[in-house]
Amino acid sequence: MDFLNSSVFFGTVLSLLAYFLGFYLKKLIKKNWFNPFLFAVILVIVILLIFKIPYKTFYNSSKYLDFLLTPATVCFAIPLYEKTHILKKNFKAIAIGILTGVITSLSCIWAAAKIFGFTHNEYVTMLPKSVTVAIGMDLSKSLGGYTGITVAVITITGITGSVLCPFLCKIFKIQSSVAKGVGIGSCSHILGTSEAYNLGETEGAVSSLSLVIAGILTVFAAMLFSNLH
Repeated sequence: MDFLNSSVFFGTVLSLLAYFLGFYLKKLIKKNWFNPFLFAVILVIVILLIFKIPYKTFYNSSKYLDFLLTPATVCFAIPLYEKTHILKKNFKAIAIGILTGVITSLSCIWAAAKIFGFTHNEYVTMLPKSVTVAIGMDLSKSLGGYTGITVAVITITGITGSVLCPFLCKIFKIQSSVAKGVGIGSCSHILGTSEAYNLGETEGAVSSLSLVIAGILTVFAAMLFSNLH
């Protein structure tokens, strides 16, 4: 325990090993419902509980991964650039889809706040649920929310979207690659986008665009919505 408490990279190594194990199992199982990220989260939690490792110890040695969030998001611009012709061809549909997704997401939080009686701080904490952590943390903090809870909500949203998106596309018979990408990217941010690339390059590229634009629109729209409660 003394070694773990003083280790600078224990949390980082544990997080990476847990994810790569989940990624390897994903290839073996070959099932859409198995999410490597969700597996890694559960595995890390179990290890911390079994060995009674304080969360603060884990966080202090894994916080370096936070610095990679923004560069990782920017990397999605590469496939986006390669599919520019598709984006230009479907510009109106993509723009309307992203705008609808952002308004729907914020409206659902507003409705939930009214129904369950959220305080203002709790309400603004939930508003950035459908954007990337890099954007959501700063937005929540600026609005007076609880950033720790915001990260958890964003993570749950992303995992739920990445797990359910293949099934929802089948249930609602969504065939368009562009429609799939817009829906996934505008509501499930980077975790959903990673799953969108498994559906196809076009889905992934459109989802990449959607998560970026949805994030920017949410920053401005959330400021307006924050005044409604």
